[in-house]
Amino acid sequence: MLNPITDIRTKFQDIEVSPEWCFKNVRSTEQWTHGYHRYPAKFLPNIVKKLIEDLTNQEDVIADLFAGCGTTLVEAKVHGRKSIGVDINPVAQLITNAKINPIDPHILDEYSQKLIDSLDSYNEAEYQSIESHKRIDYWFFPEHKLKIAFLYSQILLLSTNENQLRDFFLCALSNILKNCSRWLQSSTKPQVDPKKSPVDPFKAFKVQVKSMKKKNDQFFYELSDKDLLETECDILIEDARTTSIKSESVSTIITSPPYVTSYEYADIHQLTAYWYEYISDLSMFRKNFIGTFYSLNQETVTSSFIGQDIINQLKEKDARTAKEVANYFNDMTEVGREMNRILKPGGHACLVIGNTTLKDVKIKSAEVFAEILQMLDFKLVDIIKRSIPVKLIPTIRDKKSGRFTKLTNKNSKLVYPEEYIIIAKK
Repeated sequence: MLNPITDIRTKFQDIEVSPEWCFKNVRSTEQWTHGYHRYPAKFLPNIVKKLIEDLTNQEDVIADLFAGCGTTLVEAKVHGRKSIGVDINPVAQLITNAKINPIDPHILDEYSQKLIDSLDSYNEAEYQSIESHKRIDYWFFPEHKLKIAFLYSQILLLSTNENQLRDFFLCALSNILKNCSRWLQSSTKPQVDPKKSPVDPFKAFKVQVKSMKKKNDQFFYELSDKDLLETECDILIEDARTTSIKSESVSTIITSPPYVTSYEYADIHQLTAYWYEYISDLSMFRKNFIGTFYSLNQETVTSSFIGQDIINQLKEKDARTAKEVANYFNDMTEVGREMNRILKPGGHACLVIGNTTLKDVKIKSAEVFAEILQMLDFKLVDIIKRSIPVKLIPTIRDKKSGRFTKLTNKNSKLVYPEEYIIIAKK
């Protein structure tokens, strides 16, 4: 009889790509409110849709402990399932709130027109005395900074009983910040483009609001026709390792954990975080995230045997990377315990994750997560392998540094060509 670890490795070796989970030529990210805001490594809505339809019933409660931009919650709501999401990032909470709470189109039309009309009252001289901000001033030219400050102030004039409208317009403004800044447009990493001519904030805002209004109306009428507008749906700013979700209250977890040392969400969302005063110190903000360079401890030991083998290989290459990956696996073990706590007996945990390579060592995160779930007394129900035909994440790393790069780099290597869907039962 195979031991559990050998069994897991064998299962992953034998898995063929499942065509029904690849969703070729499907652009589900453009449906409903999914396309409100750019977000790295965005969760494919069709995966969530299929998992909901395959594994849940109308009365079930769905949770996402890495809610990100709210894909799981949007799909849960349109399917009439109660849902709750958790994310450590306040920018994620803002985007998700805008996406899961469609506004009556007549009301949105009225307020959108008022806001657009207010742009005519902009007087640059009135904003010349705006205080300096080291990071904002680094990313924005003065003329763009002043217009954004005006837009932000106009949105904040909405009263506290108009929070949904405020979230909608703040989400719209957030999504244009990168276009209106000196940020290199093609880069997910913070990088200045010295040749860039940023977009005028007022023009960009008008286009963004028009696009979002169209999607809002579609989502609103879809939910209204199905009598689902009042379906419970919430997003909390909390740590996935220690949530306030009640024990044994969730029927199904559908989530996509962060990739190990892959995306620095704090860095990527810093423009919004600084403008909306979510943060004052980026370095401190970084430390709250799982799967980041900055949440570093000194451990190189993990409870996962497969994970420990990966860490031992990394220790021979680079001590810091080994510590980062150990920290990541240990954090994800804590998340696994939390999933076990909140799930009802017989409930399912569905994790979508891909593998990568760091320092020429294969980081088999999917295998590690499968092992962690088994260690926590979950039963593996299915492991699905899917190719990613429409890439929503960068696919090229430098083999030596482990950083994202371009194919023109002689050390470049394709990563994340496939990902896994792990389905486990409590």
